[in-house]
Formats: sequence, structure tokens, C-alpha cells
Amino acid sequence: MKMSNEEIEWLNTAMKQTSDKRLYERYLAVRLRLEGHTFDEIGELLSRARQTISIYWQTYQTQGLSGLELDHSPGQPPKLTEEERHRLAAMLEQHVPADMGFETRYTWTLPLVAEWIKREFDVTLSVRGISAMLKRMNFSFTKATYTLAHANEETQTFFRKHTFAQLKKQVEAEQIDHLLFEDESMIRSYQALQYNWFPRGKQRKVPTYGKHEGAKLFGAINYEIGQVHHREEEKADTAAFIRFLEDLLSAYPSGKIALVLFNSRIHHATGLQPFLKEHPRLQLVFLPPYSPNLNPVEGLWLWLKADVVNNIFFEILYKIRLHVSQFMNRINKQPMETIDRLLVRL
Repeated sequence: MKMSNEEIEWLNTAMKQTSDKRLYERYLAVRLRLEGHTFDEIGELLSRARQTISIYWQTYQTQGLSGLELDHSPGQPPKLTEEERHRLAAMLEQHVPADMGFETRYTWTLPLVAEWIKREFDVTLSVRGISAMLKRMNFSFTKATYTLAHANEETQTFFRKHTFAQLKKQVEAEQIDHLLFEDESMIRSYQALQYNWFPRGKQRKVPTYGKHEGAKLFGAINYEIGQVHHREEEKADTAAFIRFLEDLLSAYPSGKIALVLFNSRIHHATGLQPFLKEHPRLQLVFLPPYSPNLNPVEGLWLWLKADVVNNIFFEILYKIRLHVSQFMNRINKQPMETIDRLLVRL
């Protein structure tokens, strides 16, 4: 279940404002449910029957926060017709608030949706009622995502169906001995903060010195066997890239290596060309522009940061390298996990 930030904020405010322990418990039960806990887990935490937690949740779904209040029995809430719901769904999917006359507003919030419904249909709905209705309409409060405006679907399709398909055929025919994907990333002394288990009413505090030290990482994944190679550098320049290529040549001392990678500047640098001429068994294969979805090393970086980097401050640079090395050693002991997680969809 995806957690709504708006709903969590409302619940946090309500929990702070109430002095009634029973009402606080009901708010807490709903919050735990929004965070993904099952009715059984919440019941165990609050020492309540599963059915009681289910009633709290169903009441919240249909009546909102006000329905959780003690001795509350509201009347039948107003509803939209099926045609009005279809209009609402199309509007939310196809337009931002500014398109609909809400000047300089570009994110649909529940109060804005309520205002639009009142204006268009002359129906007054509570934000809680709208939230429940949108969930029944298969909407969720989710974070927007960027899409690469310059990504070309045709070139990506061509890469999948032709370029990459040919590479795999060459591997099967033993014309290519090692097929690898490569990428670079920056690991800072502190990364993003994540949700984690901690005593209620407290937060894990991650101390920092305000510094922005970090390490540049070069990484490569062997498409066939899931083996991961990496190298830490102070800078991601041509010289560092050549050192990483030397590592790969040492790891695979014989046979042709096809290295699939992005079109970054260091991958086309003039200073790189003599090295490639000196090592003709190393072939660089470039991905289409703006195509991170085609490089599984992007997923490797996300995995690394989620597992061992986020929620930690590294006061000494070598500790970053220690954590990265431990992570790489761990996943290389279970290459099937890497294959299942990063490579099966290619």
C-alpha cells in the first residue's frame, strides 16, 4: 500500500492536537495501515482485535478523520454520478490545475480537487471523502517522475531488437567472450534519508559536518554470470576510466570483451583512443542517448545506496570505500540475485 504524504500530515496534526487516548489510538491505527502494516500487525502493536482495526480503517476510508471521532454518526455523504467521476478522472490525468483556471498551481491537492468539484458540479465533498473516492477510482497520491524529454523510443527499440540482440547472438556463437555493462556514479559522505524502524515519537539522527566529500565509482556487470566489478576514484576522468578498463582486461585476460555504456564525454575522449587501439579485443558499444533504463548498472547504484549508504554519514572517506567493497563482495557471492534483480528484463 502506497503511503499518502498528505494523509500522513493530517494524521500527524490530529494526533498532536487530541488529548483523548482512544482517539489517538484510532489515528495511530490508520497511520500504521497507511504505512503498510497489516491489520494483524497493528492489532498486536495496539493490543486490539484484528476486527477492531479493520473497523477503524473502513470508517476512515468512507468517512475520513471525522468518522474516527467518538460517538460520531454522520449522515450519508454526497456523491458524484458515474459521468461526473469519469470527467474528474480525465481531468486529473490530462491537466494540471493551471489548465483549469487555478493560476500558478501545478499540483493537484485534495483541497484543489474539492474546489474544482464544487465549481463544476456544485457538489461539496470533504477532502477525506474525495480521498476515499479517488482510491475507489484506482487513483493514488504518488510522486511525479521525470521522463527524459529527449529519449527516442525508436532508437531504444532498435537497440533492444537489433544491437543488443546481435550482441547476444555473438556471445552464443562465441564471437564475443564477455558481455558487460558499465557506468559511473558518485557516492557522497551522506546520501538521502530513508524511512526506518525507530521508537515512536523519535527520529534517527544522522550527524554530518556539512561536508560534501565522496568517491567516484566505476562499475560493470557481466551480463551472463552476474559478476560485478568496481573501482573507486577521486575523479571520473579519462585517466580513471582507463584504469578501470585495465581492471576489466585483467579480470578477463583472454577473449573479446564487449562493453555497453553511455555516451559520456570520457567514453569518447581523444586520450582514450590510443588505449583502445592498443587493446583491440575491447569493444565499446554505446547506448542510445538518454536511456538509463537500458543500463542495469543504474539499478546497481540504487541497490547499493539503499542497502549500505542511505541514512549514514561517513566522517572519513575510507569508510565509504569500505561499505562499497563489503556490498560488492556480498552480492558477488550470490550472483543469481544480481541476475534476477538487474538482468532478467534486458
